[in-house]
Amino acid sequence: MYALVESGTITKYFNYPKGFTLGDLQYPADIFTKWSSSELEAIGIYEVIFDSSNEKDSTWYINTDQSFAFANDTVTASYGTATAIPHADTLWTAQDETDGKGTEGEVATRGLKYNLIKDLKKSVANELAKTDWYVTRNTEKSTAIPSAISTHRDAVRTKQASMETAITNAADTAALETLHTYTEDAEGVQSRPLGELPILEL
Repeated sequence: MYALVESGTITKYFNYPKGFTLGDLQYPADIFTKWSSSELEAIGIYEVIFDSSNEKDSTWYINTDQSFAFANDTVTASYGTATAIPHADTLWTAQDETDGKGTEGEVATRGLKYNLIKDLKKSVANELAKTDWYVTRNTEKSTAIPSAISTHRDAVRTKQASMETAITNAADTAALETLHTYTEDAEGVQSRPLGELPILEL
């Protein structure tokens, strides 16, 4: 990406090479690939330098739009301070009810905790579905469920409970992010504080 700077002010952006007119002169698109940086800058064309230092994982944060600035002969695109996505549900207020938006005290927007637990329950249901047929057969034909299968299903539910507790007890969005962030030990094994559901290999 490039920007046109005139009298110290960015006046135009180029997301891809294309021809343009500057003053009385027409420039072809190929100057972006054929000209050197110094030649481009001589007519006010600067490659945009992207600064992602403030950008955060959109799973947990709402990033600002990028802002562009020209200083010290450099055009930069940078993010402002990201806002954490609310970890708890947002409720309608008395003013919201007065304005006809919703009933005070009821959920207006679900927070991260609710959605994370919802996704966890889906994963648990998918894992248990692999062996649900043992339960169905036991109900219909009184065929015993293998102990390994029962043990696995119990382990899934136990882990689910501990994971839900960890999510519920997280103090804020940063704590939720930490729970889900993988790290690697000296032996190259990756893990996260939240842990994983037991998986039955079929």
